[in-house]
Amino acid sequence: MKAGHGLVLGFWFYVEVGVLVIGSGLGEVRKNPLFPPCAPKGVNHEDFYKEYRNPACHFVAKDYGHVDMFDYDTKGIRGKSSYCLCKNGKSREPMRSFVGGVVVAFLRAYWEGDFSDLVGIRYGHERVPLELQKVEFLD
Repeated sequence: MKAGHGLVLGFWFYVEVGVLVIGSGLGEVRKNPLFPPCAPKGVNHEDFYKEYRNPACHFVAKDYGHVDMFDYDTKGIRGKSSYCLCKNGKSREPMRSFVGGVVVAFLRAYWEGDFSDLVGIRYGHERVPLELQKVEFLD
């Protein structure tokens, strides 16, 4: 059964919502030969996006990795592994800014009905802090 969109609340309400999928261009790239890529083909953002019906949005950040949206300085074993196991971009700040901005644009679009920022990102009218490898929409 394919995933769809929407949210069932109890037995009485069905609320339709869109789906936002954010992928990383380096997610399929191995950091080292001992470990698989963090987001290998077959189980990554591409596959999640293909499972949804409209409305759905898919953005792929070109030169960023699977965990580049984490905190700038992730502490402990989780922090060490985020730098050792997954291929990363040069800096986490652009990816974190992009993710925050596109999530806000998406929520404004589907909760408030204001699609201006999301459409601006889609067509390149809004500036984003990184290069997008792919922008897809199921309308």
